[in-house]
Amino acid sequence: MNHPPPRLSLRAHLFRWAARHLIAPALDTRRPVAVRRAALERAARWSRLPLPPCTRIEPATFRGVPGDWVRNTRQSPRRTLLYLHGGGYQVGSPRIYREFAAQLARRWQAQVALIDYRLAPEHPFPAATDDAFAAYRSLLEQGVDPKTLIIAGDSAGGGLTMACALAARDAGLPLPAALVVFSPWVDLTVSGETAQTRERDDMLVTEFIRAAAADYLAGASPRTPLASPLHADLHGLPPTLIQATDNEILCDDARRLADALRASGVDAQLQLAPRLFHVWQLFCGKLPEADAAIAQAARFIDAHVPA
Repeated sequence: MNHPPPRLSLRAHLFRWAARHLIAPALDTRRPVAVRRAALERAARWSRLPLPPCTRIEPATFRGVPGDWVRNTRQSPRRTLLYLHGGGYQVGSPRIYREFAAQLARRWQAQVALIDYRLAPEHPFPAATDDAFAAYRSLLEQGVDPKTLIIAGDSAGGGLTMACALAARDAGLPLPAALVVFSPWVDLTVSGETAQTRERDDMLVTEFIRAAAADYLAGASPRTPLASPLHADLHGLPPTLIQATDNEILCDDARRLADALRASGVDAQLQLAPRLFHVWQLFCGKLPEADAAIAQAARFIDAHVPA
């Protein structure tokens, strides 16, 4: 028997409006990149709440890559999370993501390495991938046990998460215990069915993500594995959780990634939430649907990265 999808909370409707009117303009590639970066900073300030109690943020460098350590001093971190932010490889920063990282530190019992990887068009592919991999190597060199290590990211950061794991595998390094990706962008050919048939959602427009892909690739093939992990050999990767919504143009990226991982023998879980918006998880602490998604991810982590 088919059940109707759950009704969205009133807050979800509010945040969908915010996604359309405050965040989407920052991803409009017809606007200068500096203008878009400033717009996203303003949108982040609009939604910002006080950090969770006992949050400590310390600047750090990970093999030359700047970033922050985000910890909750109320508990001893039992895991380490390397988090790679989204933004179409062109916008976004650790400053925007500190509140979210603080929520993950508390809810996932983790110390969070939040890195400021280089952005296009000033630094095209493979700069972002190189920075993510350098940060991962740095964590291993600092003595982080890979059995307690997670890589996670959203949107373009979800693609970077997969690319970082592929780079570690191909370099013969110990792999993290798990990967978590939110609304991942893993196909820079932008050929997924939902990207082609829907053309826009509350936050993304297919035309704009194609332009962002071209700026990031700077002439490289969109099928290059570390740029488009969907087109990579995915064998041997760690258990992976994929969360997306059926309401976004990148939904097919999430579905195809799950299928490709499973075909390669990887333990992959796909969780599709109805009627939400791209990377709604970022609003945990403010939005009940985001809290539920992060709690689902916590259960996946507990199963694969015991505290």
